[in-house]
Amino acid sequence: MPGNGSDLRICFVSTYPPRECGIATFTCDLREAFCRLRPGAEATVFAMANGAQVYPSEVVFEIRQNQLGDYRLAAEYANLSGVDVVCLQHEFGIFGGAEGRYVIEMLDKLRKPVVTTLHTVLREPAPGYRETLMNVAQASVQLVVMNPLAVPILKEVYGIPEEKVRIIHHGVPDVPFVDPNYYKDKLDVEGRFVILTFGLLSRNKGIEMVLRALPEVVRRHPEVVYVVLGATHPEVKKHEGEEYRLWLQRLVRDLALEEHVIFYDRYVDLSELLELIGACDVYVTPYRSREQITSGTLAYAVGMGKAVISTPYPYARVLLADGRGELVDYEDSPGLARAILNLIEKPALLHRMRKSAYEYGRSMVWTEVAARYAELFDRVVAAGARPARPARRRSGMLNQVPEIKLDHLMRLTDDTGIMQHATYGVPDRRFGYTTDDAARALVVVMAHHRQFGDGAALALAHRYLSFLQYAQQPDGRFRNLMNYARQFVDEQESEDTLGRALWGLGAVVAGAPAEPLRALAREMFERAAPHAAALQHPRAIAYAICGMFHFLQRYPGAALMRRRLLDLAERLAGIYERSSRDDWRCFGDESTYANARMPQAMLLAYEISGEERHRRIGLEALDFLISLTYRDGHFDFIGNQGWYRRGGERAQMSQQPIEAGYTAEACLTAYQLTGEQRYLDLAQAAAEWLLGRNRLGARLYDFTSGACSDGLDPQGPSVNQGAEAAICGLLALLTVSAQQEGTRHGSAAATARESGDPASLPVAV
Repeated sequence: MPGNGSDLRICFVSTYPPRECGIATFTCDLREAFCRLRPGAEATVFAMANGAQVYPSEVVFEIRQNQLGDYRLAAEYANLSGVDVVCLQHEFGIFGGAEGRYVIEMLDKLRKPVVTTLHTVLREPAPGYRETLMNVAQASVQLVVMNPLAVPILKEVYGIPEEKVRIIHHGVPDVPFVDPNYYKDKLDVEGRFVILTFGLLSRNKGIEMVLRALPEVVRRHPEVVYVVLGATHPEVKKHEGEEYRLWLQRLVRDLALEEHVIFYDRYVDLSELLELIGACDVYVTPYRSREQITSGTLAYAVGMGKAVISTPYPYARVLLADGRGELVDYEDSPGLARAILNLIEKPALLHRMRKSAYEYGRSMVWTEVAARYAELFDRVVAAGARPARPARRRSGMLNQVPEIKLDHLMRLTDDTGIMQHATYGVPDRRFGYTTDDAARALVVVMAHHRQFGDGAALALAHRYLSFLQYAQQPDGRFRNLMNYARQFVDEQESEDTLGRALWGLGAVVAGAPAEPLRALAREMFERAAPHAAALQHPRAIAYAICGMFHFLQRYPGAALMRRRLLDLAERLAGIYERSSRDDWRCFGDESTYANARMPQAMLLAYEISGEERHRRIGLEALDFLISLTYRDGHFDFIGNQGWYRRGGERAQMSQQPIEAGYTAEACLTAYQLTGEQRYLDLAQAAAEWLLGRNRLGARLYDFTSGACSDGLDPQGPSVNQGAEAAICGLLALLTVSAQQEGTRHGSAAATARESGDPASLPVAV
């Protein structure tokens, strides 16, 4: 154990340069300051990676954001190293999994003490975010926040005791107090009064508030120039491109401000950043977020002695108190104009504000901040503290969901669509493609994108939707079977094909993050939906109900779609009531494949209709199905070699993953409606059927690729791994891995550091 702390060994877990991210910059600066303070210490980095960055030598381990296995390996790597303390930089958006919960997997396995810096503390978190943060806090020996306002929030909202929390400023560079005119010639703004906003650009930055304030300002002071410094946030750019920046540029033209606004569209290094901040007379943070508990950009401006005007988010209220800046209300452009004019026209006030900010900033320079962290690390090591295991939910959900991988799905997918069969896991081109598989694959990749926000799933969604577009005929119906030569070989769709197509299209309508994808899916859905009125088979009707439910999640006011769903629900209820007896609660005289789809459809119909009859039928049919298939602590699904006809013998083998996927979904829906724990336990058991909780104790899911065996045969899992099995296996795992609230009602994607990431609308799987 280190004696005087000089040989302390710290491991920082965070994003890291060259990744363009505020937390990456923070961690790099903190590490460098710590190493200068303790030359004999060792500070390594585990970098959260989301691309092909080339990292510097201090990065000794890379954790791919959406690869759950990497988090486990990172914990193992740290445990076997000589690290004394792990310093985690926590922000929901940089970790994988719903609500960033993959990091819990690492913390659960770490045997090193953890000090966590919280970059986001939400006052009104969705349940999933609250639970994630509470687990992170429990696994940490100490928490660090940069704002004293965070302490009562952690206590009151998350139940974290005050003594576990330390307040340490956001660090800032130690620079001299310089007249802004010293730098202006380097930026070609000599003689101008410079207003500056900097940071990665997103809608939450509120730049338009400043632009709308400027006409009044420049009318009285034409020497004013407003500099907007920063590239568009990478996550924002990935989802919506440069839409926000282009809109701001149009606004500049509309307000005739071309001579008074400069956009620096790039991510600048520290030396250039300091010059740009140094050149400004007034710094403005017009942020729209009301929960922003810290801001590196504001910290830099105060630390460098800038006069600051800001909206009153929590960090600004603390940093700009006691005359160190001025606050104006959100969206109050006239108020902002008055505040700017007041500083321009009262130089003495401007100077006093600058001096007060600079003096306060001396306690924020990196040498001081690093010293506070070093003292905290020393205390943690001296105390011999070790992390507590994060609290596990008592929900019965999977404790360790295997990594949900799309590798096999991508292997089956070419530029046409998804091939329906795979022999020994190798795509078999002889059997071509089906609309059935493309539609179901759409449901899965949209669910995957909703949980993990990955581009790979979205790229697959485009491909599958394109296939459905090609398969749809002018009248709205769908062809199904296509050979490898891209020729449809069937003359007419089956009812199931129409139902599945509606299900897949509905998932895109509900969850697509971009308007073009949603618009195409909606157009196709609305052309196909009228044909659902002719459906007679219960599974096809159930698929269509699921699709219409998704559609209504996005457009609850779509009255025609609501009527269509209710008509189908009545038809499905009638089928059930005509075939149901005391000893037989099924939708027909046979229990064959996709058996749980009908009960779930009735439960979803109840969510729309509120009709108790729909709820009763759904639960009654689901309970009967469970009584047939759950025995001896595991699911024993009806096999496809003979199925199960009323009064006959039940087929035992050739059980298929489709039953696991659909049963997991139906049970989770039942849990969400009833709150009964047994349904949640059964959803878990259905997913675990894939992992060996079955009559043979054999695993069907391939952890390395995300492939799934086609069935459970008498001799064991099938060696073939086709599209339906892969899709339904992924569906089961995605269903149970989604946090309960996130699955049905969802939370917006985690707020990335100062980014305002666009959030797609979450819906049921």
